Formats: sequence, structure tokens, C-alpha cells
Amino acid sequence: MSFALLFSGQGTQHPAMLPWLAEDALLHDMRSLLGVDDWRRCLEEPAWAARNINAQVLLTGLALAAWDQVAPAVPPPAAVAGYSVGELAAFSAAGVFDAATALALAPRRAQAMDQCAAGTAGGMLAVSGLGEQALDRLLADTGLALAIRNGVESVVLGGPVAALDRAEPLAARQGAQCKRLRVNVASHTPWMRDAAARFRATLDDVPFQRPRTALFTNAADRVGDAAAARDALAAQLSRTVRWDECMEGIHARQVRCVLEVGPGQALARMWNQRYPDVPARACDDFRSAGAVAAWVGSHID
Repeated sequence: MSFALLFSGQGTQHPAMLPWLAEDALLHDMRSLLGVDDWRRCLEEPAWAARNINAQVLLTGLALAAWDQVAPAVPPPAAVAGYSVGELAAFSAAGVFDAATALALAPRRAQAMDQCAAGTAGGMLAVSGLGEQALDRLLADTGLALAIRNGVESVVLGGPVAALDRAEPLAARQGAQCKRLRVNVASHTPWMRDAAARFRATLDDVPFQRPRTALFTNAADRVGDAAAARDALAAQLSRTVRWDECMEGIHARQVRCVLEVGPGQALARMWNQRYPDVPARACDDFRSAGAVAAWVGSHID
């Protein structure tokens, strides 16, 4: 009997998320990196919440703390994956490096991306309801790149702000639903190639271990050794996040349930739509770490 862990990405952070989190050393270190005392109050300011470095440090720290507080009450997961920046926490949960290393890498990752984006303002646009041919035409007409593939008709596009401004009304006129994400860089697109190279150089100095559980990555499917994990963690900054393939790989492990760790319920909702036979819930749904663990236990016992 087994379960899988999914770690959330940017864009769904909110002041009331994970209300049950207890103050611990990880949250203390996170607040120190951010230079704030009350991160919930800071999230009420849209400009602060949208800053890349704030979001990446915050989400990594919160995910690490949430899992650290739930993990003692549940068995080890059978599979792990992280969505975008969620890979930092996912790699830690899979044993590739410890939580302190994951948190320390978050600002380095954000800084590499911000430096790369300094010359051209970028962003991301979630688009759903377009068929494959219509999506190909939209990409060709606007010059945007496919940043994230959640499913056949659910994608995220990335690129310069001017191109996003052109794409949104074009997609809407074809019946698509569009939503700008609260990010200011074109993550997972060729505009981040320099960032990927810079972050890869940073990772050269970080000890990596072989994953101790099945680890599915955004850029390279499942990775089985330290070298492949290091390459994949850097490569995803400038390559399409193949989240649909991550979900397929996890489902093939025949897990009994899936737990999303992070803000919101986006990953749990996507999973439930795709695999209704395997229930998924988000930590954000619960009021205590014990309730999270009890839900997991009710499906794997």
C-alpha cells in the first residue's frame, strides 16, 4: 500500500495557506532568508508575493516544513514529483539532498532566473480549451514557447510580456480560458537558457545522492542516480515541464492516494480529473498535520 507526494509550484500562494503549520527551524530559516517576520502579512501585498525570489524561497520553505511535520506520522512515499520550483522540495523528500540544502538553493535559483530576465520582461499565461492545432498556430503567431504541459488542452505559455499581451485575446477569441500567472519571468522556456546554465554551475558544488524513492522530474522523466538528478534540476528552468508525463509515471506505480504539499489544490485537482480512481488531496485542505496524516493513512492501511 503506497502513496505519492506532489509539491506545488508558484502562482497559488495566499496568506491563509497551510494554516496548521507550526513554527519550526525550517520556517525560522525561511523567514531569515526572506528578511521578514510575518510572511502571511507580506503575502497580502501583491507586489511582494509576485517577486520571484520571495515566492521561490517562501514556497520551498513552506513545503519543506509542511512535509517535515507530516512525515513522522506516515510511511515513506512510493513516488515523488515537484511542479516547477516544487522540485527543490521534491528532491529533498526523495533523499537527493537535505532540507537545508533545498532551502539554500531556492534564492540561487531565483537569482539566476531574475538575472536572465533582466533584459526582457517576461511572464506566463495559463491556457485551457485549445486543441493541439490551434495551440501550434498560437505559438507560431506570437513567438511564445510551451512552458508547461498539464494535458492535451491545458498548458502554460511563457515569453516576453508583449507576446503574452498578443496571445491572450487571440486565444480568448478561439474559446480558450486564459489566466496570467503571478510570476514575472518566462520560466521553462528558451528565454531561461542562461539561467539554467548558471544554476547548473551552482549545483556542481552541491552533494547529490541517489534518490531513495521513485523521483519523477519535469525535464527528464524518472531519474535514478545523482548525476541525472543534478542535470534534470537545472535543465527544467529552460525546458517544458512535462507534468502530464510525471502524472503518468506516478500512476503507473499503482499508488493508493496522492498528497499535494504546498498552497492551493491545483495539482490535486489535475490529478483527480485525470485519475478519478486514485484520490488526491492537498495539505491546504486540512486544519492540522494530524488530519493530513490520517487521510493518507485511511487510504494506505
